[in-house]
Amino acid sequence: MDGIMHEVYLGLGSNLGDRRRNIARAIQLIGERVGQVVRQSSLMESEPWGFDSSHLFLNAVVLCRTDKTPRQTLHLTQQIERDLGRRKTADSPSVQGGANRQYADRPIDIDILLYDDLVVDEPDLKIPHPLMQKRDFVMIPLNEIKQD
Repeated sequence: MDGIMHEVYLGLGSNLGDRRRNIARAIQLIGERVGQVVRQSSLMESEPWGFDSSHLFLNAVVLCRTDKTPRQTLHLTQQIERDLGRRKTADSPSVQGGANRQYADRPIDIDILLYDDLVVDEPDLKIPHPLMQKRDFVMIPLNEIKQD
């Protein structure tokens, strides 16, 4: 932690259980563990992306001010996912934006979309999120709260 505050946009999605409650709880935990949640988009319902499911997603984007590094932010958001019941399968590695990621129903998904103007290209962490431009359920809520 360098003491400098960073702006990180996080995309959230839920399609299992009480979706509204899952999103609300994730935002609460982000505020407690990652940093102050400054803005939150409205909720948007969407079809599953990258896999077939009868369960629709509820999506949102939040802007968080944090003193955490991108790597710390990734670890904290993955822990929040686990705490809210997200399970990884053996063939579903936790790779944000990675080509090998398998998509499935889940109580919560949290992706780092943007972190300041930083570009990160590591095997398990890619910022900006490489697929966000292709996803209306990310871009619509992001554009709702993003300030240039």
